[in-house]
Amino acid sequence: MNTEILVNAMPYETRVAVVEHGLVQEIYIERPRRRGLVGNIYKGRVARVLPGMQAAFIDIGRERTAFLHAADIRCLPYAEPLDNSAEPADIRSLLTAGESVLVQVLKDPLGSKGPRVTTRISIPSRYMVYVPDGSDVGVSTRIEDPLERERLKNLVTLVRPEGVNGGYIVRTAGEGAVAETLRAEMLYLSRLWSSLVVIAREAPPATLIHEDLPLPLRMMRDLLDKEVTQIRVDSPGLCAQMRRFGAMFLPDFAERVVEDDRRRPIFDLYGVEDEIDRALARRVNLKSGGYLVFDQTEAMTTVDVNTGAFTGTRKPEETILKTNLEAAQVSARQLRLRNLGGIIILDFIDMEKPEHRALVLETLKRELAHDRTKINVIGLSALGLVEMTRKRIRESLGHILMQDCPACGGRGAVKTPESICFDIYRDLIRVAGEFTAKEYLVLAPAAVIDLLLDEESANLAELSSQIAHPIRLQVETQYAPEQFDVIPL
Repeated sequence: MNTEILVNAMPYETRVAVVEHGLVQEIYIERPRRRGLVGNIYKGRVARVLPGMQAAFIDIGRERTAFLHAADIRCLPYAEPLDNSAEPADIRSLLTAGESVLVQVLKDPLGSKGPRVTTRISIPSRYMVYVPDGSDVGVSTRIEDPLERERLKNLVTLVRPEGVNGGYIVRTAGEGAVAETLRAEMLYLSRLWSSLVVIAREAPPATLIHEDLPLPLRMMRDLLDKEVTQIRVDSPGLCAQMRRFGAMFLPDFAERVVEDDRRRPIFDLYGVEDEIDRALARRVNLKSGGYLVFDQTEAMTTVDVNTGAFTGTRKPEETILKTNLEAAQVSARQLRLRNLGGIIILDFIDMEKPEHRALVLETLKRELAHDRTKINVIGLSALGLVEMTRKRIRESLGHILMQDCPACGGRGAVKTPESICFDIYRDLIRVAGEFTAKEYLVLAPAAVIDLLLDEESANLAELSSQIAHPIRLQVETQYAPEQFDVIPL
């Protein structure tokens, strides 16, 4: 696979794009004032224990307390490991308000929700993940060769440094790794964990103990593999920093980091800016003439497939199949690009033939296999909907770059001018009953005032007679579509 990684660095924002075969597949954005928390380790303080939810709120020194479920409690600091094979114990037997607990962030804050944390600490490096409270040796499921999986398991067991406890997971990048490399990483991870334990013992509650790498270095650690041909960076300073990091930890890949010194912005050269704009749109057009509609809510994301202008052949079922197959490919890419997580429902166009449904589902699964994020496709429901989940770890692209519309409050629609007129009538009656005045002034947007002076003029005159006072109208150009005021004068 021909993969390039583009890094656009500015003092106020760093952006990373993953480009595969000329198509942008993933976008990562990090801002100094809104750095992600995933992977950070905190010494927290239990703020509240909620027996009814089998959970606790943990103060980690952030604006919002973190959420810790009983199922995410493996081993409290400096205590014996818990038995996680059975149902989680009562949360009150595990935690009490005011005590300290070492936690790691699993999911970033989203909306009004705080971060989700776990006591199952894991520390990633280039080839391995160290689990201090574990004991087993695992291998990434992306390494499919059974002989290689067995070799790596045996190798980790053989080269484990003496006196070092804990479990290890070999990452995808560890495929083909030699004994010396794995042993060096195991020693590094063990020393890092020992230093963190000492820091945690001495630190006060609600303190950051360990922060994950910044985005460019984290990307090098997690994404660099033999399929990545080049990392292009448009900042000389950051490029030098990434080369030093590569020389120290990724010597086989350090030369692939190159500085892009062209005057034109790097994201413009590769069309990334246009892809970001399209990924923020609700509608995505298909080459065939059909289109997809993405609706992201707090509960789930829905993807609706439509044939649009595509009429295809004389056989409707072939037209539907072609549209659905293209939609399956585009949907998989858009889920990665938009970083959508949680429950996802794909509403393909109804197909009568079972073989067509199976082909579309197979195509979707094949395209989703390229995604680095854990995905579980449930299958077709009785209503013909594809149900799936995609692990939500960080905020979606839309949540990072956009906010709710101040006019509609995120509803996606506003009241009609006619509805606003009727709201004004009710408010006039209410204000007239509470305040004595010579006249009443109505401030509203131009569209509402025009309607009151035209089609609603008779109703307005009748209301003026009812309250026995004149009503004066005034346009406010700065008002939102639903905004108005009734002022007694």
